[in-house]
Amino acid sequence: MAAARDLKAKETADADVDAVELAKRHLVQPWPFAGSVGTEARALIGEGEGIYITDASGKRLIDGPAGMWCINVGHRREELAKVMYDQAMALSYNTPWYTMNAPSAELAMRIAGHAPGDLSHVFFTTGGSSAVETALRFMQFYNNVRGRPEKKLILSRGGAYHGSTYLSASLNGRPRDRHWMDGADELVVKLSSPDPFRRPQGMSIEAFTDFLVDQFRDTVARIGADRIGAFVGEPVQASGGVVVPPDGYLKRIREICRDNGILYISDEVVTGFGRLGHVFASGEMFGIDPDMITFAKGVTSGYFPLGGVIISERILQELRRSNHPDALFGHGLTYTSHPIGCAVALKNLDILEESVLAHTREVAPYFQAQLKTLEELPLVGEVRGMGLMGCVECVADRESKDPLKLDKDVGKRIDAHCHELGLLVRPLINMCVMSPPLIISREQIDDMVAILREGISRTMEDLRKEGVWQG
Repeated sequence: MAAARDLKAKETADADVDAVELAKRHLVQPWPFAGSVGTEARALIGEGEGIYITDASGKRLIDGPAGMWCINVGHRREELAKVMYDQAMALSYNTPWYTMNAPSAELAMRIAGHAPGDLSHVFFTTGGSSAVETALRFMQFYNNVRGRPEKKLILSRGGAYHGSTYLSASLNGRPRDRHWMDGADELVVKLSSPDPFRRPQGMSIEAFTDFLVDQFRDTVARIGADRIGAFVGEPVQASGGVVVPPDGYLKRIREICRDNGILYISDEVVTGFGRLGHVFASGEMFGIDPDMITFAKGVTSGYFPLGGVIISERILQELRRSNHPDALFGHGLTYTSHPIGCAVALKNLDILEESVLAHTREVAPYFQAQLKTLEELPLVGEVRGMGLMGCVECVADRESKDPLKLDKDVGKRIDAHCHELGLLVRPLINMCVMSPPLIISREQIDDMVAILREGISRTMEDLRKEGVWQG
């Protein structure tokens, strides 16, 4: 033990050991492979400003993923840094178990003002996973208090991503997320992905929509509405490849949920706070009024960990009217309603409301149109998106839409070329996901798309030389 302590002290004091080496020796990265866990170093980012970041070599890159869908108002906003400092100097923390702070109450009021329907109360968490976990636990509590302990099953979809905590991760519909991980499989029923690009060959969009809705309705009938507590769905499936559902699909699913007493939980961890040009997309973009909305990421533009759940007034009234007034929702987090996070979120919301939301709505059509030009490249099967989120999906050939014949690291190949050219990409196997800071200009969109085009072109040439692909 003493030798280990001496080694740690030496490493800390040794100025010659840089961050990359320290990471390889001591840092466990998210989503590691067993063969490299605890020995991996990833691209080191030193600084950020506006839509740009700078890597360890000093190369300036467009932050194509906006961190992780979250740097909505851009890097290095001095007004957000000042709010963090001022709030920390005033009140750095208070226990939410038996005290409260003013920023959290004000933020809850302002968020409720943007929410659709009767969503009126907010429970704050530390991020997206804990927000989804909280919503699911609240559904369980709600049904227990209402005398329906069997009404706990959760409907989720293929391609979904809802988090990394135990319950939230159990909903995930991407196969690789669950290959080596356990989950509450007995609580989750999976439905088909609402991905029009992957619909059966020869099926129209309208018929595909009917298929999805019929499958949902049939599943409810087969299992029984008295056993299904909630449906959880992203308005746009983000990490599943920016899957935009067919028109009218979500409204029809909402009606089935309402008719069967199934809580509709809209996961807006990604789409909330400006990504689609509005604070929330559920009502403004899709015409639905969920029973709960989860949010995180853009609520502070990534400057402080914060998330939350907005809950319907109707649900809360039903709990208050129940025969179990002493029933306890035994759920909370040490950093629930954190004063610094809530203060930052208030200022971030000011910035969004003042100009950024309107700017996003103005440039989003241009962003989508410019990305769409990449479909001219033979490696690209489809470009899709909404607002300031888009996906370039690469396929071996457009007829079969088969990504598996390609090098499975084609997204990483494209990202590597783009990194050299000045763009950071979010690679997802055969896809490149783009979700830049919402302050991006038309000229910067042109730069981003031009680099991405060149990165894909260089990757095509690599694949041809290697004999992997002959498109």
